[in-house]
Amino acid sequence: MTVIRQNDLIDSVTDALQFISYFHPVDFIQAVYEAYQKEQSKAAKDAMGQILINSRMCAEGKRPICQDTGIVTVFIKVGMDVQWDAEMSVADMINEGVRRAYKHPDNVLRASILADPAGKRENTKDNTPAVIHMEVVEGDTVDIQVAAKGGGSEAKSKFVMLNPSDSIVDWVVKTVPTMGAGWCPPGMLGIGIGGTAEKAMVMAKESLMDPVDIHELRERGPQNRAEELRIELMDAVNDLGIGAQGLGGLTTVLDVKIRDFPTHAANLPVAMIPNCAATRHAHFVLDGSGPQFQTAPSLNDWPTYEELGANDASSAAIKVNLDTVTKDDIQNWKPGDTVLLSGKMYTGRDAAHKKMTELFKSGGKLPDGVDLNGKFIYYVGPVDPVREEVVGPAGPTTATRMDKFTDYVLDQTGLIGMIGKAERGPVALEAIKNHKVVYLMAVGGSAYLVSKAIVGAKVVAFPELGMEAIYEFEVKDMPVTVAVDSKGESVHNTGPAEWKIKIADLKTAAS
Repeated sequence: MTVIRQNDLIDSVTDALQFISYFHPVDFIQAVYEAYQKEQSKAAKDAMGQILINSRMCAEGKRPICQDTGIVTVFIKVGMDVQWDAEMSVADMINEGVRRAYKHPDNVLRASILADPAGKRENTKDNTPAVIHMEVVEGDTVDIQVAAKGGGSEAKSKFVMLNPSDSIVDWVVKTVPTMGAGWCPPGMLGIGIGGTAEKAMVMAKESLMDPVDIHELRERGPQNRAEELRIELMDAVNDLGIGAQGLGGLTTVLDVKIRDFPTHAANLPVAMIPNCAATRHAHFVLDGSGPQFQTAPSLNDWPTYEELGANDASSAAIKVNLDTVTKDDIQNWKPGDTVLLSGKMYTGRDAAHKKMTELFKSGGKLPDGVDLNGKFIYYVGPVDPVREEVVGPAGPTTATRMDKFTDYVLDQTGLIGMIGKAERGPVALEAIKNHKVVYLMAVGGSAYLVSKAIVGAKVVAFPELGMEAIYEFEVKDMPVTVAVDSKGESVHNTGPAEWKIKIADLKTAAS
């Protein structure tokens, strides 16, 4: 009989969550670097380069890979011969581990979890509770998989109940383009096939705990239909040309994971959940010997800054002073242009946009000193700073969530530019065109790298919103890409379309 002590589980969960906040799995880094070396799209290659540079910086500085430090998901298998030396329930022990990890003073993680989701949506302040999937199995150990899943990629989860004769490949190929780039490719797709609706979704999520091993599968050859599907789906999705960050390119997914389960004769449930470029998961086994702590990888497992061109001069970049730039200045910017921003900008996410809209419609105005006219707004919810930082990791959030507010906010404020992650929808594109403003894209998955360009930060409106408050940032050479120009042309439309054709031509030439 194995005895597992309360603090052994708590301490192991705390350590795992801190560990995965700043260490990518090595297999993931190697897969991204391989894709980076093969990439022929300059925009996609630059995006992957930023992701890899950010990852190495986080491994060195032990700060979060992404400002969205995720909702914690735990898969725990408890051996039937385990005895607990504990006063708390297993769920309470796990949540205590989460609480300690997210409030750790040396590496504060962002609290993103809201209670009363259909009502007041109040932040729980410590990122609890975790989503826990518990199973009792044979044996005398406790096996635990811990993940931190970003909200942007989770929002793109899909489920369908196909007819038994329908093609899973056809559904995936049709569905992936509808997900846009808000899930921050390149990443992985987790596919759950069979069981029931909820079983398929859980299998899709659990499959994302597995390592990147598609190359090994290709070398030895598939041994069942699920393995055949992995290769078939990966090739079909990459042929779409979506590319890193949706900019168009050779690699959209690094691996496809599949788990399946027997299902009813009348059903073919299929779930698809993407994992973003901030892939975060860890595994440990408690055997009664004490807490299990993660082993830090070697920095030699990461490409060097020189290999990623981090010291290359950005001679082609447009240098912009945000304090003096005018609406006329931005009219000649083109989709795909690289821009380095310096000066003052404001921040604002969903909650801030909603509050601004309500305020303006009621005849109110923003606090004194907050003037958005002629300014840029950055869609971000930063991590709290530690030590000498002015702000913690501060990567972009998914811009489409602001689309429904865009026209009204532009009209009321006089903003001339927006910065976020991934594409904009038709409503926002029309508003951008009508107001002759621009939308710039920062790379999702480069939050720590972006934060190093922020030299000043202060909350200037709606402090009660926490990380969703409006900040004033002072930035120096913050790297962004023109995603939508003042005429409404979007690189997220033109890039993938161009690369889908190029990939088809490359395959034809190779055959």
